[in-house]
Amino acid sequence: MRKTLSLALAATSVAAAAMSGAPAAATPDTPTATATAAPDSLKWGPCPQKAGAQKTGAQDAAAPRLECATLDVPLDYRAPEGRQIEIAVSRLASQDPSKRRGVLLTNPGGPGGSGLDYPALLAGAGLPKDVLDSYDVIGFDPRGVGRSTPVTCDLTPQQQARGNFPPYAHTAADVAKEAPYARTIAEQCATSRTAWMLPHTTTANTARDMDRIRAALGEPKASYLGASYGSYLGAVYTTLFPGRSDRIVLDSNMGPGGYDLGNFRLLGRGMEDRFPDFAAHAAAHPEYGLGSTPKQVTAKFFELAKRLDAQPVGGIDGTLFRGMTFDRLYVDGAMPELAAEWRALDRGEPLPPPPPISENLLASHFYVTCGDSRWPGKVRDYQRNAAIDRLTYPKLGGSTGSIKPCAYWPDSRVEPPVRIGDRGPSNVLMVQNERDPGTPLAGAMKLRRAFGDRATMVTADQGGHGVYPFGRNVCAKNSVTAFLADGQRPAGDLACAAKPNK
Repeated sequence: MRKTLSLALAATSVAAAAMSGAPAAATPDTPTATATAAPDSLKWGPCPQKAGAQKTGAQDAAAPRLECATLDVPLDYRAPEGRQIEIAVSRLASQDPSKRRGVLLTNPGGPGGSGLDYPALLAGAGLPKDVLDSYDVIGFDPRGVGRSTPVTCDLTPQQQARGNFPPYAHTAADVAKEAPYARTIAEQCATSRTAWMLPHTTTANTARDMDRIRAALGEPKASYLGASYGSYLGAVYTTLFPGRSDRIVLDSNMGPGGYDLGNFRLLGRGMEDRFPDFAAHAAAHPEYGLGSTPKQVTAKFFELAKRLDAQPVGGIDGTLFRGMTFDRLYVDGAMPELAAEWRALDRGEPLPPPPPISENLLASHFYVTCGDSRWPGKVRDYQRNAAIDRLTYPKLGGSTGSIKPCAYWPDSRVEPPVRIGDRGPSNVLMVQNERDPGTPLAGAMKLRRAFGDRATMVTADQGGHGVYPFGRNVCAKNSVTAFLADGQRPAGDLACAAKPNK
């Protein structure tokens, strides 16, 4: 959930949907859409060391209980007996069989993020005992990612350092200058040693993999908890398999088009929604030296961005400064760190280099985002987008409106987008921060409207990316716990105040 720029803008949740003519995508729960596997076909054993990495606090206690297995799934679900790929799966089993009611599949976002250790992370972050007792919590690395059959774009270290965030385009010429780089990345992905996975590494197929996992666990239905891009994955799963969906929780929601061009551009809106929280925080701490009013802090942002565009400090240019700021806005607790970084850059002091971005994380992000939906192929389209978004969302719009490798993606899609709609049981709970930078409320509202009576939505008057169980809003968190543990969902959409009494 707490993915940094590597997932928020370089791969994300933080942080999909399309391919061209398989009936499995069009008709939910049809035989062609059915994912079958023998019950109890997963052989559990110790998890790879990486799956328990980066443990903190209570997660240390949960990680030793995490078990792992692998499952073979079809590369192409139109040819289920054909070539198979491997999916790495993890399980944090319920410790109270008398209360266990099923399985809870999880996804932390992305696309491109590993989910193998996510059950232990959730437990360590305070997933309530009622939920842990009610389910075997299931994690997995999506197809193309990590311990599952991985993909690559053969990115160089320099390309990895560039990430997935186009330079801030101040002019139409800046967009045109970025276009050859975007084309190069697309061509590398299309000619890499895993290009055979290109048409099949999509959100729809990951949802089908999830149903294979459900079947392999011997469960008639699966509940789900997904955040950021994981909200879209869950929406696709419950659309393709409504009859196999139990209790579906979607946290920090993308729009119904997933990580398409519209949602990438919406990150600029997310920055505008969230930035006032930081401006107020910095203004309340005069020791930061960034201004004594929110207006002065906002002016300092634009001053620093302009100065770093002209003269970077220690490799931090205006684009990285904007992205770094956006990244830190995901979590309230990162605001003091962000203020310190601003102060150092204002003084011309270099910052420690950021950690390298995984090649696989970036590659799998490209495979899914570009494979799920079609992006415009003309430079002039992005020049227009960047010009509009610079005015509408000046803090980030010059980047999020600019051109990406998806503009040059090979047209190898094998099915149309999954259309999220209102057909199916009313078993979806959406939970959303009002000022979420990575998945803005405006996009979440579009998904809410698409679901119609299938969903109920809980909004929390707070900023940041992620509500459950990481956020501080008790009202919102209790709503999710009551739904997962007891099946109690709010009768209608619910707005949780910033400081609820209970």
